[in-house]
Amino acid sequence: MRKKRGLNKPALVHRHNVRIRFSEVDSMNIVWHGNYVKLFEDGREAFGNHYGIGYLDIYGAGYTAPVVELHCSYIQPLTYGDTAVVETKYIYLPSAKVRFEYDIFRESDGALVATGYSLQVFLDREGALEWNNPEFYLNWQKRWMETE
Repeated sequence: MRKKRGLNKPALVHRHNVRIRFSEVDSMNIVWHGNYVKLFEDGREAFGNHYGIGYLDIYGAGYTAPVVELHCSYIQPLTYGDTAVVETKYIYLPSAKVRFEYDIFRESDGALVATGYSLQVFLDREGALEWNNPEFYLNWQKRWMETE
């Protein structure tokens, strides 16, 4: 799914359902705030697997992509047994960074429960920061980000 976004670059979007487990809630039956980061990770991993830029793809190209910035805004709680719909959007940046934005919805009523974003950079196998986009990433962008 593609949505138009600034600079005439389409934003790639992927939706992934995650059932809330008992181990993810606190004594008030509410998802513990730190577990929203895990939901973002689930969405990011599903996005990567769907669009061919998963962690194994990045690693196979000789890089890692650690998260260097993350933000989460909580709107409504999720509880045990809910199904979270994690919508992950790739946001094009010309720099050697990967930005994802997240919207988490409760499947039962469609309510928006949390939003956020993450920013990743590329490190080579020795752990050195890449200042320029790696060739594999430029090829991936070209494949997916050309305007329709």
